[in-house]
Amino acid sequence: MAKTLLCPPALFTQDLSGKTYIVTGGSSGIGRATVEQLARQNAHVVIACRRIEEGERVSAEINQQNPGRRIDVAELDLAHLGSVRKFAQDFSSKNKHLHGLINNAGVMFTPFGRTKDGFETQFGTNHLGHFLLTELLLPVLEKSAPARIINLSSCFHDKAQGREGRIDLADLNFDKRKYDGWEAYAQSKLANVLHARYLAKQLNDKGICSVSVHPGWVRTNLARHWMPIWVQNIALYPLLRMAGMIEPWEGAQTTLYALLAPEVTQHNGAFFSQKGFYREKQASKGGWPLHSPNPHAHDDDLAEKLYKTSRKLVGL
Repeated sequence: MAKTLLCPPALFTQDLSGKTYIVTGGSSGIGRATVEQLARQNAHVVIACRRIEEGERVSAEINQQNPGRRIDVAELDLAHLGSVRKFAQDFSSKNKHLHGLINNAGVMFTPFGRTKDGFETQFGTNHLGHFLLTELLLPVLEKSAPARIINLSSCFHDKAQGREGRIDLADLNFDKRKYDGWEAYAQSKLANVLHARYLAKQLNDKGICSVSVHPGWVRTNLARHWMPIWVQNIALYPLLRMAGMIEPWEGAQTTLYALLAPEVTQHNGAFFSQKGFYREKQASKGGWPLHSPNPHAHDDDLAEKLYKTSRKLVGL
């Protein structure tokens, strides 16, 4: 079994005083582990989450362990573009700087549904919500350069339970084709990769580095539509761990590497992967960075078309 990739310890000795980061979905799982580490390093971190109470509880727990840390909590529902706009406006009015935007939150293998704006749930939440958030925060990111944008994708942007990751520009929201939860998830995660790739080309000369990452198969609540969480966390935990499932702290390693490692700027637009499940055996070992086995992930024409289409869909 491939080894879990871990950050060089020196990355976690950096003093991040004066740096500001947003972590979407920062109240649980990989997002929480990311917030905890950035807070330990004296960063100002904003937990952007749907449930304010949960975010406040997490903030209090982190401050108990590391007193004096500056952690703010703000409401953000990525499945509601109005909520995204309000969050971005509030953040920009209160903060002069943003050194890192970690687009971490997401959903996986959901039943067919629509966001509040009528988009297919997974595409609307995983891609369009983060797309609009990123666009609205670009001015403050540019003012804060050097800055980074990290899109959490998945190895399933390549193949998700046998469904190849592809972007159907003619039917992004499954209005015409039969809905398949894994196909929709793969499309949304490929969109995350292409979004980061396109932004890198547009923002490189502005001091912004944009990459996408696969955090690994992590023990989080993301699997709730796939299997009962108690089965994952208790009944099958030893077997799943042996099969390659990792803990949230391990899952945060790729995000933190992409956010903090100096050499990442040499790979603007790249995909960084923890060990995963790919069509090519060699890729399954992971790589920082990794050449995605999915040919669509390298299609710059598709990335541009997706970007322009996404702007229209979110009303920009």
